[in-house]
Amino acid sequence: MERGKMAEAESLETAAEHERILREIESTDTACIGPTLRSVYDGEEHGRFMEKLETRIRNHDREIEKMCNFHYQGFVDSITELLKVRGEAQKLKNQVTDTNRKLQHEGKELVIAMEELKQCRLQQRNISATVDKLMLCLPVLEMYSKLRDQMKTKRHYPALKTLEHLEHTYLPQVSHYRFCKVMVDNIPKLREEIKDVSMSDLKDFLESIRKHSDKIGETAMKQAQQQRNLDNIVLQQPRIGSKRKSKKDAYTIFDTEIESTSPKSEQDSGILDVEDEEDDEEVPGAQDLVDFSPVYRCLHIYSVLGARETFENYYRKQRRKQARLVLQPPSNMHETLDGYRKYFNQIVGFFVVEDHILHTTQGLVNRAYIDELWEMALSKTIAALRTHSSYCSDPNLVLDLKNLIVLFADTLQVYGFPVNQLFDMLLEIRDQYSETLLKKWAGIFRNILDSDNYSPIPVTSEEMYKKVVGQFPFQDIELEKQPFPKKFPFSEFVPKVYNQIKEFIYACLKFSEDLHLSSTEVDDMIRKSTNLLLTRTLSNSLQNVIKRKNIGLTELVQIIINTTHLEKSCKYLEEFITNITNVLPETVHTTKLYGTTTFKDARHAAEEEIYTNLNQKIDQFLQLADYDWMTGDLGNKASDYLVDLIAFLRSTFAVFTHLPGKVAQTACMSACKHLATSLMQLLLEAEVRQLTLGALQQFNLDVRECEQFARSGPVPGFQEDTLQLAFIDLRQLILSNSECLP
Repeated sequence: MERGKMAEAESLETAAEHERILREIESTDTACIGPTLRSVYDGEEHGRFMEKLETRIRNHDREIEKMCNFHYQGFVDSITELLKVRGEAQKLKNQVTDTNRKLQHEGKELVIAMEELKQCRLQQRNISATVDKLMLCLPVLEMYSKLRDQMKTKRHYPALKTLEHLEHTYLPQVSHYRFCKVMVDNIPKLREEIKDVSMSDLKDFLESIRKHSDKIGETAMKQAQQQRNLDNIVLQQPRIGSKRKSKKDAYTIFDTEIESTSPKSEQDSGILDVEDEEDDEEVPGAQDLVDFSPVYRCLHIYSVLGARETFENYYRKQRRKQARLVLQPPSNMHETLDGYRKYFNQIVGFFVVEDHILHTTQGLVNRAYIDELWEMALSKTIAALRTHSSYCSDPNLVLDLKNLIVLFADTLQVYGFPVNQLFDMLLEIRDQYSETLLKKWAGIFRNILDSDNYSPIPVTSEEMYKKVVGQFPFQDIELEKQPFPKKFPFSEFVPKVYNQIKEFIYACLKFSEDLHLSSTEVDDMIRKSTNLLLTRTLSNSLQNVIKRKNIGLTELVQIIINTTHLEKSCKYLEEFITNITNVLPETVHTTKLYGTTTFKDARHAAEEEIYTNLNQKIDQFLQLADYDWMTGDLGNKASDYLVDLIAFLRSTFAVFTHLPGKVAQTACMSACKHLATSLMQLLLEAEVRQLTLGALQQFNLDVRECEQFARSGPVPGFQEDTLQLAFIDLRQLILSNSECLP
């Protein structure tokens, strides 16, 4: 029962579901009936549903048939009317066809014209669209063409600006075109090309600067020389107004140039050719020789591209390398002044360029970088100058080098570089200069002393007399009163040596010029150098002459006379130095001249040499003595050798008239004592064991000849019998040996 009820319930549910599906099929659009039918096929009552569907279709067919039967007469009437209308429609169709044929025939040309108009309108629209597109693309193409032209003419900075406008302004408007994509892809390459080309220009500029640094430095040093000459003229002529160009003024000269060589400049890089100017013409500015536009362009380009730091590092690195090359002196630099000049020109040229870069660019180089380079340059330059100047033995070259170093220092000082160390080094070179001067003057003094005739200077006219007095400060009233011809007491080497001492002082003064030394320092330097000249150089020259083997007594006497007059002239040398330095000798710490000591020492050496020579001459005469100690003959005259010796002494002491009295007296006393001692040694020799009365008589005659010479007063100034005392021991010895002598 229950199963039957359940089956009946399921059947009812199935029937209700089928009914719902049928209603849904009837009311649903056929396009959406698929899901409904699927639900039928998914179920298990497919057959029953088909039966219900057939039943429903038959019901609908019966309803349709009923409806048609109900309206059939109307349908027949409608068909009849429709047949009537068909005839009329056929007529109308024929009329329309005929009208259309006529219209087609008549409107054929119009159709053709319309087709043509249609094509024209289409072309017009296409042309208009094309023009619009071209108007968008044309500026892009023009800018790109302008970019290529700027690249071709090496206008790199404008090219970079054009590239920026092209990339950010024009290309975004036409970015969908294929050629624009090609341009966009090429932009990084173009930037790199601009960087590479501008860097290449910079390298060419750096190479040109390296090659032309000497020319730039030469021009800068000429400017400094001209300014110094102008300053000297102003000092000499205070009324003539003149202003020294300040460093700021110097840079205003370059303002126009900087504008013309800005990144927008059309000019290329390099050094401008300038013909050498005559000395009396205006020297062009050092920066006028240089076109700095490659540096400015490259700096701006790298700044725009965001690589400024890379550019700065590269520039500084390359300039450091060039600085090391510039600071490397040639091995033969010390041989000529041109070698030093070229070396200085290159250094000056290098730093003139760097200083200009410092003041015309913002941060490419800074003061710390410049100071670092200058410290390196200063140390290397000073070391090179110390090394090479030590090889120089020509004082003229050393003086020229000093002037060149001063000009070098003054030039760089104008550009703000500290140069105190260079002037300190010049004080070292001053000592070397003094040594070379001393060597030179040693040769000069040697030539003067070797060429002198050691005879008093004869003068035959007032003109000759004044000429000698003009060369040497000498006053002698007695000599002035004497008639011509007459003689000065000194020989020619006195005025020559005196003038050469003055020339030496002038040479020392020349070196002290422009060293920024005080008058006291200059005076002290000159006096110290002059003292070295007197105490070492001149003293050695005089000593060498005095110690010469072939020097004669006449020459020695003249040397004593000459040194006496030179000693008296030392006060005039003091006045001469005072006049040129304007420092009074009484000033504290003023060095005194040692000339007096020098000439005294030379005179004493000459005196000693006279004493020695006289004794040697006496010994030479005594070697001719040939006493026969055993002779029996009684002689009545002095020995021939002794007579000759006395005659020699008389003639010699006659020359001593111009010597100081004490010198002549000492020489005479020394000669008499040496003669007496030598005669006593002859008598007391070990070989003389005995002697005859005749021999003793002959020896006594010789001693009497000597005593007579002493009594004759060969040299004035001796008191009575003072000179005879030299022979008193010899006389007593003879008397003790023989009381029978007459």
